[in-house]
Amino acid sequence: MKQTILVIGLLLFALTIVTGTAAAQPAPFNESGVTMGHWHIASKDVEANKKLFLAMGGKLFMPAGNPLIMFPGLYINLNLGSGKGEGGTEGSVINHVGFIVDNVQQRVAQWKAAGVKVLPGNNDRQDQAFVVTPDGVRIEILEDKDQKIPIRNEHVHFFLQESEVPKAQAWYVKTFGGKPGKRGDDLVVDLPGVQLRLRKADAKQAPTRGRVLDHIGFDVKDHASFVKKLQAEGINLDEPVRNGAYGNILTYITDPWGTLIEITQRGSLGPMVQQP
Repeated sequence: MKQTILVIGLLLFALTIVTGTAAAQPAPFNESGVTMGHWHIASKDVEANKKLFLAMGGKLFMPAGNPLIMFPGLYINLNLGSGKGEGGTEGSVINHVGFIVDNVQQRVAQWKAAGVKVLPGNNDRQDQAFVVTPDGVRIEILEDKDQKIPIRNEHVHFFLQESEVPKAQAWYVKTFGGKPGKRGDDLVVDLPGVQLRLRKADAKQAPTRGRVLDHIGFDVKDHASFVKKLQAEGINLDEPVRNGAYGNILTYITDPWGTLIEITQRGSLGPMVQQP
């Protein structure tokens, strides 16, 4: 009897690991070996941000003891060593980021009940809302009623001077193998797991480095090959390639408009942390 209970326990533990790992899979790589990776937040209050993102439906992992929240198509790192970011997303080249949900009003009610402060949509739109983290990361919430899951990553919204918008679209298409398009008045670049939206701004915006949303990241299938491609295109690395925590291989580049970008070949996250 004890042996049977032990076997069942081990099977359940193994299932938890497999399920957690499967839940953490990003969108499939494109032909350039690229998919959306992460936002990296230099939180002033890690626990407050963790509570917010878990209430919104994120899943918690603790690779190397560092909190990481996973949503479909996205990882969110909540700390950047001991550094604390200064300045939210508004005013930077990344003005805001965005999720898409199956029903905005339903999700908003759930989040508010869990203590999340939610701002209304523009002009009282019922299919839009906004969440702002305690340290200023602005998140747009949009709706897709045909979506089969409650929430997923959707977009990163860049604000650039008008003359730079088409240049940025061409750069992200070439560098990451994205698909160019248009959404309303915005030029866009579609990549697995994310749409990069490019909007004209009246003035030049601040770089992301050192702000609360310090950088975004793309995961790549073959780090060495992708770095070789970047260098062949004349893109300089911000630092040498290095091995990071939990098996990651990484380096950084900065786009011509001041967005710091981590390039990562991702290692194992370990099991998902079960929440009460």
